[in-house]
Amino acid sequence: MKSFLKSLGPGILFASMAIGTSHLVLSTKAGAQYGWIMVVPIILANVLKYPFFEFGVRYTNATRKTLIEGYLRLGKPYLYIYALITLVSMLTILAALYVVTAGLMVNLFALEWSLNWAALVLFILISILLIVGRYRFLENALKIVVSILFVALLATTFLVLYKGPTTPVPNFSSPELFDEVGILFLIGLVGWMPTAVEAAGWVSMWSVEKLNSMDNPPSVSEALREFKVGYWITGLLAIFFLVIGWLTLYGTNTELSGSAVVFSDQLVTIFTAHIGQWAYFFIAISAFATMFSTCMTAHDAVARVGLDIVQKLYPSSSVIKLKNNFTWLILLLAFANWLVIYFYKADMGKLVTVATFVSFVFAPILGWMNLKAVTSIDIPKAHKPSYGLRFLSYFGMVFLSFFAIYYCYTLWF
Repeated sequence: MKSFLKSLGPGILFASMAIGTSHLVLSTKAGAQYGWIMVVPIILANVLKYPFFEFGVRYTNATRKTLIEGYLRLGKPYLYIYALITLVSMLTILAALYVVTAGLMVNLFALEWSLNWAALVLFILISILLIVGRYRFLENALKIVVSILFVALLATTFLVLYKGPTTPVPNFSSPELFDEVGILFLIGLVGWMPTAVEAAGWVSMWSVEKLNSMDNPPSVSEALREFKVGYWITGLLAIFFLVIGWLTLYGTNTELSGSAVVFSDQLVTIFTAHIGQWAYFFIAISAFATMFSTCMTAHDAVARVGLDIVQKLYPSSSVIKLKNNFTWLILLLAFANWLVIYFYKADMGKLVTVATFVSFVFAPILGWMNLKAVTSIDIPKAHKPSYGLRFLSYFGMVFLSFFAIYYCYTLWF
């Protein structure tokens, strides 16, 4: 147990990063609009995507190298694919996460700030935390944040269960899941649950940092066990959000906003009306902790991965030789994404659509790349994935390919 607690890190960071809009917005909406049946796609997405994230942890702990280096060893084209996805994430997903979190901060805590300035405050605060604290602070802080989030969500879920389901409106009929609107929602839910596949590279980077910070690094089996804890926490919390949405909103014909910020504010208002004003604290803390931790981990991960990609593709680059290059990239990402929010806030939906398209289309390709890396000659035979896990990864690739093809079809036709 002592060894396991020491090895806690990458899995917890993965949990805090993954539990973002996919949980707060999509899981809750799934329960609110379609009821308990949506637990099926949530469980399927978590199970079928598991191998692709696990392969990142497995590769790093077996080779002491990042998954980014694994892509390079497969051939430069593989790394260029991952670099393209990372570049899109740098200036779209990160800005979108900060917009949602800024909106939550303003709405939940009744601040008289504009969204631009609230986002700027968050960029400054999170940048300072990442620069001063580095990996060790991030890991320790997020152990606390995830614990608070888990307890707050558990309390909220029990309160909702104790209160019981809300009374449906007369003649309520459940919306059709397999029409055009339902299928598109299902694609979004599965595509972002628990998070995008490119995050496997992020987990790999955190695993390297964890290994470098320990005198007695964990074994491959210990590292995988730690990651499983973080991974399945994300799945459990997704079900918590689903249950909350189902028991609180399903059957009421409540029109839910498509905006993550408006929806989150709407959600807190509905919860307090259903449970009582005294529960506001639990709900507000759950919502804000969800998005704040996601911003912090995504900002850290994108910076680390960006530096590693440049180092692998251009080893003589002046960026790599800069003193405190991680600090400079954290600040550059903060400034660039704040400019994106400032000038393109009205078009943020279009930017996120671009990022969604790139993530969805490349998801099965990245899954195959991860499998190829973890079954390469770099991995000792004892640490290669079992045949069962490989079969699950092939099934996951087919699953993701189906959704990617249908998503492209809906965009073009």
